Amino acid sequence: MSESPILDGRRVRGDASRRVVLHSATNLASVEGLDGLTIGRLAAASGSSKSSIATLFRSKEGLQLATIEAAREIFLARIVEPARAEPRGVRRLAALLRHSLLYSKDRVFTGGCFFAATSADVDSKTGPVTDAVRAALTDWHGYIEAQLRHAIAVGEIAVDDVDVLAFELVALNEEANSRSLLLDDERPYALAAAAMRGRLRAVGAPDDAVALLDLEM
Repeated sequence: MSESPILDGRRVRGDASRRVVLHSATNLASVEGLDGLTIGRLAAASGSSKSSIATLFRSKEGLQLATIEAAREIFLARIVEPARAEPRGVRRLAALLRHSLLYSKDRVFTGGCFFAATSADVDSKTGPVTDAVRAALTDWHGYIEAQLRHAIAVGEIAVDDVDVLAFELVALNEEANSRSLLLDDERPYALAAAAMRGRLRAVGAPDDAVALLDLEM
């Protein structure tokens, strides 16, 4: 019985250390990619020892997978969960797009969108790390498409090809992220939001829903 508080204390400290290290890891990977996420590099960035990081994650691949999962949880918390306050369809879609632009603009991760940065790092590779990045992006793209399909089903919009429109909306978001980082300029987010509003209006989206994509710069 006397060992239980000791073990619980170690577990709490271990969880806290893991959170601190993963905070540094997600930021580092958003700038340097997952290949740059080594135990040694992370130790220097986080102020933790190599041995403690190795104990927490066992291997570089274990560290990479944990970092992707941590970034995915932040992505869901900053983009998907707030959008669920809106009804399914165009309003939720507009909220998703708005939050995704703000997540990049506000530099939740130092290098902008974590998954935009890391997908470029792993897109031609195979293995568990690539699979994890691919799964996160596939879920995101699928959720965008699902809102479009629901909007069509309830008569909010009329679209000939859902896949094309979903592709365009995601591409505008990714271009805003990329151009803002390259030019050190926030204007691409306003441009992307305006283009998104235009595409949604063109397929008949209600003005009150489209208005959710107004960004104040």
